[in-house]
Amino acid sequence: MVDLLLVEDNVELGELICSFLQKDGFSIVNVDSGEKALEFLEKDIAKIVLLDIMLPGIDGFTVCSNIRKEHNIPIIIISAKVDKENKINGFTLGADDYIEKPVDVDILSAKILALMKRNYELKAKRTIINSGGISINKEANEVYLKGKRLTMTSKEFELLLLLVENPGKTLRKDYIFNKIWGADSFSEDQTLTVHIKMLRDKIEDNPKKPTRIVTVWGVGYKYEEF
Repeated sequence: MVDLLLVEDNVELGELICSFLQKDGFSIVNVDSGEKALEFLEKDIAKIVLLDIMLPGIDGFTVCSNIRKEHNIPIIIISAKVDKENKINGFTLGADDYIEKPVDVDILSAKILALMKRNYELKAKRTIINSGGISINKEANEVYLKGKRLTMTSKEFELLLLLVENPGKTLRKDYIFNKIWGADSFSEDQTLTVHIKMLRDKIEDNPKKPTRIVTVWGVGYKYEEF
């Protein structure tokens, strides 16, 4: 994955933009046609596409439309075509921003940073849960305790996630079992009890006296944040 895919057929301008943005810490790939841009995105990923409109072969508007059909990548159009009609067309086809040539690289860099924060940092916050020294990455199915990655089965992960997403709430045993294993599964009490024990062994300071996954006798379990 690269930060930026620049689609610019003007060699000198492309090199200039790449040079400035690399100095700002971005990784960047420059291609000189729409066809090459689409080919790149079939095999690799870019966090943001910087797209010229006047290109050899298929134009930038067509490229923008094709990207948007397959990807949700932010697109910044960079063009000398700055009349109202072209801007409206760009936004209609799915562009996130439209910058006029000649390019002010400081403004371009600021817009890139804003898009990065909006589309990737906020996403990371939604997919990572932090609770009392435990960090759960929902996309990567990874759990960390005080910075150390824990090895977990898929069911252990699903069970812990269910508990952590409902802090302080008592979850009935039958509810937990149906959510994790399904209503048609068997051995409810034994299966759940075993998995709770395995989780406690991994996340509790003293598994025999648990303070995170607490038993509510006769009802179920609840996760306590601290």
